Amino acid sequence: MGFLKDKRVLITGLASERSIAWGVAQAMKREGAEIALTYQNDKLRSRVEKLAGQLDTTITLPCDVSNDREILELKNSLLSHWSNVDIIIHAIAYAPRNELNGLYLDAVTREGFLTAHEISSYSFAALAKEFRDMICKPHGSMLTLTYIGSIRSMPGYNVMGLAKASLEANVRYLAQSFGSDGIRVNGISAGPIKTLAASGIRGFKKMMSFYENSTPLGRGVTIEEVGNAASFLCSDLASGITGEIMYVDAGFHSVGISPYYSNEN
Repeated sequence: MGFLKDKRVLITGLASERSIAWGVAQAMKREGAEIALTYQNDKLRSRVEKLAGQLDTTITLPCDVSNDREILELKNSLLSHWSNVDIIIHAIAYAPRNELNGLYLDAVTREGFLTAHEISSYSFAALAKEFRDMICKPHGSMLTLTYIGSIRSMPGYNVMGLAKASLEANVRYLAQSFGSDGIRVNGISAGPIKTLAASGIRGFKKMMSFYENSTPLGRGVTIEEVGNAASFLCSDLASGITGEIMYVDAGFHSVGISPYYSNEN
């Protein structure tokens, strides 16, 4: 019997088998959860429906998180399937591609800055606000995905780093807001993984090489490993954990200088 048996999970932002959200969905399904998925627009609908079939679910619902009306419609549509939801996964992030070219100051624009923060950070609060009465109390959980670029500058990550810093603050403030309801809010900071989203970051291949040679484990991480951690954090096994950013990055965040580089002549 899985430790998420009978839990109902809404996963937003899943669009590919190469995504971290897919690793989360698979792990939660394995642990007994029922899954519902969202898709941003009609272009992604068939792709998400195909993924839903692999998870033995038919619940796929449209939602563009930049539109509050669509978030409300998502909740109302989900209510036709479920009376409540135990877990909400926020796997949504976006910045215009031109914002990720070159150095931060050369690339950042007012419009791009606002877009990155609205989609990557505010959408988490928007979902929490709309679903507040539908999330199970107590024992409900929300989880988002972040990256170490929130606290360290990373080449090419630029305004996304600022948006992720905002998202991590969101985790802490939402944890406080939901605390009296027994709803927990956490985030996972995963190491870089070869996802479709990562393909938009210039120099990602070199970044991966540096990362893998710097981690204590001497390797990167997989979407399956992130999915396992997410399943734990959202389960009753983690009932005492909220407001936390858990690193699933093979220990990269703990390293100052890697032996691999310090031993070079």
